[in-house]
Amino acid sequence: MERRTFLRASALSVGAVGAVSGGTASAAAPLRVRVVMFDGVEEQDFVAPLEVLGLAGRMSGGAVTTTLTTAGRPGTVTCTYGTEVEVAEGWAHNDADVLVVPGGGYNDKTGPGVNRLAADQGFLRRLAAVDALRVGICTGTMVLSAAGLTKGRNATTHTGAKADLAAQGANVVNARVVDDGDLITGGGITSGLDVALWLVERFLGAKLAQRVETVLEYERRGTVWRA
Repeated sequence: MERRTFLRASALSVGAVGAVSGGTASAAAPLRVRVVMFDGVEEQDFVAPLEVLGLAGRMSGGAVTTTLTTAGRPGTVTCTYGTEVEVAEGWAHNDADVLVVPGGGYNDKTGPGVNRLAADQGFLRRLAAVDALRVGICTGTMVLSAAGLTKGRNATTHTGAKADLAAQGANVVNARVVDDGDLITGGGITSGLDVALWLVERFLGAKLAQRVETVLEYERRGTVWRA
């Protein structure tokens, strides 16, 4: 099955597309997830999906792979609280089925974080051209908005940015996770856990998502709103 067909089919069904049976992926090619890293990124925003999807990949025998990528060239990224992460992979827009944009630093309008990323017109053009399911975590949604990807769409973000998101043309939904087909967004810093678990359920099935929850000892919270 072609990847784009795979993504379109999954948007219409919560069933296990490329199902997992007995912990082994039945699909030949894994779902490729890339998480965008940048100076000022919130640690929790990228670590949560990395943890959930990494565990899902291990428990499914490799049905999903997760890679950190910079918005440009490979290098060291300094996160919100000073954590330094060496990111070995640079931007590769054709190498992902799902592209996750975390948030961070939204209240600092001049420092590192999503505002600086949203001001990078070159990056926004590259982001808009990506042929992948785009996912915004917390204020990462505001980067997608800056690229024109949320206008007229159902979306959510951190409570402190919802008014701005609405002003930029999105239909703001007060839900923990908003699935608008080829656009998924999560509200709040810890929503990366719930967004990532929803990605596991949507693409690989509820059984695997429940197993991941059990290992993490985490119970999903809030509503998954679906178009």
